[in-house]
Amino acid sequence: MTNYYPEFAGRFAAFIDRLRDRRVAVIGHQRPDGDCIGSQIALTRVLRALGIDAVAINPDPVPRRIRFLLGDTPFFLRDEAAHDGRLAVFTDCADQGRAGDRIRRLYPKAFGCFDHHLSNGGFAMHNFVDTKSAATAEVLAGLFIDAGLPVDATTAQALYTGIMTDTGQFRFASTTKRVFTLAGELTGLGANPALAGAELFERESYGKLRLLHHFIGSLKFECGGRVCIGVLPHGVFEQVGASVEDTEGLVDYARSLDGVEIGALIEERPGVIKASLRARSAAHRVDELAALFNGGGHASAAGLNFPDTLQNFYPKLVAACAQRLQEIDRVAQ
Repeated sequence: MTNYYPEFAGRFAAFIDRLRDRRVAVIGHQRPDGDCIGSQIALTRVLRALGIDAVAINPDPVPRRIRFLLGDTPFFLRDEAAHDGRLAVFTDCADQGRAGDRIRRLYPKAFGCFDHHLSNGGFAMHNFVDTKSAATAEVLAGLFIDAGLPVDATTAQALYTGIMTDTGQFRFASTTKRVFTLAGELTGLGANPALAGAELFERESYGKLRLLHHFIGSLKFECGGRVCIGVLPHGVFEQVGASVEDTEGLVDYARSLDGVEIGALIEERPGVIKASLRARSAAHRVDELAALFNGGGHASAAGLNFPDTLQNFYPKLVAACAQRLQEIDRVAQ
């Protein structure tokens, strides 16, 4: 039998044993994506199949295009759930703050964490973090299969979709042989790749297309064309009839332009800037760029929330990108 994560096997078995006869809240991050929701669903379902009372809780609603994954999984918004002594297990969260300050107050002790972010410092009592994995769903899929745990078709679909989204439909550099092997295993367990593709990429809202039109129109080249930045100003969502979940994937248009090494999406909110960063390669370490503004993420994909105005933040980001490109150039010489 293949061992996908042998380094976690013993600790994972002990972790599951500690959850028996306990009640568990499986928590994901704000503005969840496919990997977050897929991981929450999968872990919740597997724990329940083992007789453990587990529910999924997220501070934000499940995005429209990912709701097909839910099935009969008990999944609640933060304020819909009773916070009554459940053990908190986090998925796809580099730190406890990714789930929001209120979740942190409700669950001050993180019992477990499953993640793949470089910036995860191991904030829980029991951490299963593999930064070489493409997705948290990859970590969970490997752990479940290694341990011979029950994975039904809904669970397999959730895990497959999480892997599919975080690998950019199997295009990103994080896509490895293990990714494809696990995707095949999950397909054998009932995941439907065609369903995932149709739900995620063939159900765009008109509001998102209008938002995309606005974003593309705002693109500016910086650093001699090596950086491309697009801006969504305050009020644009109401203007075009879109929602915040419609920003998913927009930053990739900036990064995909020929000659661009770092792409960025800046979203302006009252007193706060949210930005997404994408890079051509892991060498650009955009997680470190994001960390300059209290953010984090992956070497080639990161995000941040920073108290500032667009006018002040934009030149700061350009300067940080310019310095990073200079560092890369020096190493290449």
